[in-house]
Amino acid sequence: MKLLKNPVYPLLMAMGLFLAACNQQAKQNQEALVKTTYGEISGSIEDSVFAFKGVPYAKAERFMAPQDPDSWEGVLECKEFGPVAKQIVAWIDDSNMDEKNLFSVNVWTQGINDGKKRPVMLWLHGGGFHVGSSNDPMTYGQALAKKGDIVVVSVNHRLNILGFLDLSAFDEKYAQSANVGMLDIVKSLEWIKNNIENFGGNPADVTIVGESGGGGKVGTLMCMPSAKGLFHKAIIQSGTLINTMTKESSQALGLAVLENLGVAAGEIEKLDTIAYSELVKAGNDAIAKLSGPRKPGSPQMFGFAPSADSVVLVQQPFSPGFADFSKDIPVMIGSTFNELMPTVYGEKDLTLDQAKERLRQFYGDKTEQYIELFAQAYPDYTPQDLLSIDTTFRPFTIRTADAWSAESNAPLYMYLLAWKSAVDDSSKGSFHGLDIPLAFYTVDLRADWTGNTEEAWQLADKMSSAWINFVKAGNPNVEGLLPAWEAYSADNGATMYFDNESKIVNNHDRALMNLIKPID
Repeated sequence: MKLLKNPVYPLLMAMGLFLAACNQQAKQNQEALVKTTYGEISGSIEDSVFAFKGVPYAKAERFMAPQDPDSWEGVLECKEFGPVAKQIVAWIDDSNMDEKNLFSVNVWTQGINDGKKRPVMLWLHGGGFHVGSSNDPMTYGQALAKKGDIVVVSVNHRLNILGFLDLSAFDEKYAQSANVGMLDIVKSLEWIKNNIENFGGNPADVTIVGESGGGGKVGTLMCMPSAKGLFHKAIIQSGTLINTMTKESSQALGLAVLENLGVAAGEIEKLDTIAYSELVKAGNDAIAKLSGPRKPGSPQMFGFAPSADSVVLVQQPFSPGFADFSKDIPVMIGSTFNELMPTVYGEKDLTLDQAKERLRQFYGDKTEQYIELFAQAYPDYTPQDLLSIDTTFRPFTIRTADAWSAESNAPLYMYLLAWKSAVDDSSKGSFHGLDIPLAFYTVDLRADWTGNTEEAWQLADKMSSAWINFVKAGNPNVEGLLPAWEAYSADNGATMYFDNESKIVNNHDRALMNLIKPID
């Protein structure tokens, strides 16, 4: 307040605003043109941030490893998102999918061709290895690029049967077929290494970030030799359940698909001309025959996912750690309070006794112990909390964090999102994926999840600042916004508990999680 009494201060403020306005006008007048290794591209300027969408980074034939894209003459306009991977979902129109032209990245940055070396964040979308895209509004990188002066990149890559059908048992030509969807991501990292400087980014300072299946992809990259050196930090959001296939199981699935299609081992080339819908049906039938349907939240993987073949993918990620060559990678890892649980927050009149009766179905004579440990972990709990807490992601996250914090040479930071959205009167709780719009600072683009409230924006400010600082320095501490955040170890159990009043908790729920699902 004392500064306001200084007559020079208003003048300095006015000058600052004037210079900012001049800089904004200069940027608007600047052409959004960047040279890549394959040709020149044009983008757009959105709220003072340069945006380049649908930038080609690769091309590929069916079931084959990605190659460099074709070069082009002139200027390629990259102002609209490119098509996404083929998949069968209700929320993406088939006209927005393309098997040949899905290989694109999107880039948001505050500066181009300016010689600056901003930290880079590569976002890997969720959806397991089966569905999803990088074109989701809540993962637009504009807000983070503007707030933190980082370069945000997102990528589309092959999924499901087109990304992970293992044909390696039939022809050496297909030796990498079980992992081409992940090799696409490696190819995008190579594109970043070779091109991001012209977008104002630093190829030697790349952080890979993903939620759910995207977090699983982050862990998978930490076990892929071809990705070594292409990224330098990692954030895993609700991703520790994603295990991969074994070579034996993925080859068996590949054989079953060929049998369903009536394709002999010596005529695999026929797969190149079979319609995608027919491939999907043959694949689904093969999965059903060999393993039955996979339950959401199951830690076991069977289906079209990467295969730990000891070459492209040297081991199972989250088993409970990662490959030795990733030991110098700082990691941030966490989950949400409710994740994929069917919550009961809509039952406003639920009593403790009623909750106990339901709990006895799961915990029997340990029900009282469960409630006692719950009260120790969450003193302000409600009867609804007792029946709604995540019982899968959190135990596996602790298990991974315990192991990797002991093995790694770099720090690991843990978080737990406990904040419950006010949308629908909080009936959804702190659900799977709620951390995405909070970390991306895109509450306004996912208001149906978070509510476009001051409370939501305040938490988004804290979380996005932590994510930005981790991308910049491998350390999520935010002085003035969050309490001091210590690196995690099994002994200290240090966890940032994100809520309206965020705090550090230490092994607060270890005993409870050990009762739910032993993690030692």
